[in-house]
Amino acid sequence: MLQVQEARLVDLVSHAERRLARRIERVLESRELSLDQWRVLCCLAEGEGHPMSEIADYAMVPAPTLTKIVDRLIDRSLVYRRVDDADRRRILVFLAARGRQVHRRLSAEVVREEQAIVEQIGTDDTEGFLALLDRIVGRLG
Repeated sequence: MLQVQEARLVDLVSHAERRLARRIERVLESRELSLDQWRVLCCLAEGEGHPMSEIADYAMVPAPTLTKIVDRLIDRSLVYRRVDDADRRRILVFLAARGRQVHRRLSAEVVREEQAIVEQIGTDDTEGFLALLDRIVGRLG
């Protein structure tokens, strides 16, 4: 059986995530967006109106942090909140026209950076890594 030494598995995954995130963050800096803010915009770009709980899951941030992120995006006129017509107790967050425009422009840049990362790592290694991560996430639930 494989012995994991000094939490090396967690450390390596964390280092890889941080380095990958830094590459994307450099792209986002041109629009003064954080990676968490970008994830919120990406979530909202998929469909019309999302509850905060769904956005928090997608963006991988706790609810109080998400509230601050959404507030900042509202201040920049990138998103807006509205009461759900189907359930007046629920608040939905929507991508504003300006947010959609920013998302569209930055998406192309983010895709280019991700493609550069794939080219640097290699297509086969990237595909294998993604498949392995999917299995890990699925198994660790």
